[in-house]
Amino acid sequence: MSFAFYIFLFSVGASVGFLSGLLGIGGGIIMFPLLLYVPPLLGLEGIAVKSITGLTMIQGFFASCAAMLFYNKHNLVNKSLVLTLGLSLFISSLTGAFVSKAVPDKPLLFVFGALALIASIMMFIPRSYAKDELTEDKVSFHKTTAIIAGIFLGFLIGLVGQGGAFIMIPTLLYVLKIPLRVALGSTLAIGLFSATAGLIGKAATGQVPFRMAAPLVLGAILSAQLGSFAGKRTKTEFLRWLLAFIISATAIKVWMDIF
Repeated sequence: MSFAFYIFLFSVGASVGFLSGLLGIGGGIIMFPLLLYVPPLLGLEGIAVKSITGLTMIQGFFASCAAMLFYNKHNLVNKSLVLTLGLSLFISSLTGAFVSKAVPDKPLLFVFGALALIASIMMFIPRSYAKDELTEDKVSFHKTTAIIAGIFLGFLIGLVGQGGAFIMIPTLLYVLKIPLRVALGSTLAIGLFSATAGLIGKAATGQVPFRMAAPLVLGAILSAQLGSFAGKRTKTEFLRWLLAFIISATAIKVWMDIF
């Protein structure tokens, strides 16, 4: 691999790390298409889909850790929600990551595209912003619904190598009715469960190219807290529409490639 390739990976890690902190996402939904489509456009070597799924898992894990520290400091991580969803995600995501070894690239893209499409549709549903500034101690949710959602979504996001924030945030906002800032902070912590499980599965089956992962992770750690700082000072309405745009653009691109 060339020096230019490593610079590209560091730049992607830093860019996606900033967005991870800004929007409360591990960044897989952004990193996946960047690693898949951009290298050939720059004259760099392409990256296999299975390697990309491993890279998104390891980058998402470290970016989420860095950004979550900021959100937790500002009382925007609901511990009960994190444990309820996170534990139900862990086993199902781990199972999905192991199963993914035997699944061809095309079906993996199809599942990824389906999740992104559902998430983008949910993000355009009208919602009130009145409670978005509430801190985690004022938040309640239906635990049974959270557990069911965690088990179902965990398998699918483990399958496609994602921390799952792009589908978890709409689920928290529209199914569990969590205020946006707490949803962002809690999603980062929840994502650590699925990212850890998925990373174990990907690494155990040889799907994580660690030499490529190093510059990605370095860039992500350096920029994730900066993104968190910016997100805390950004209106929640803008954050919601930015999330909707990113998720929708990714869904459209993936579906164009499928067909």
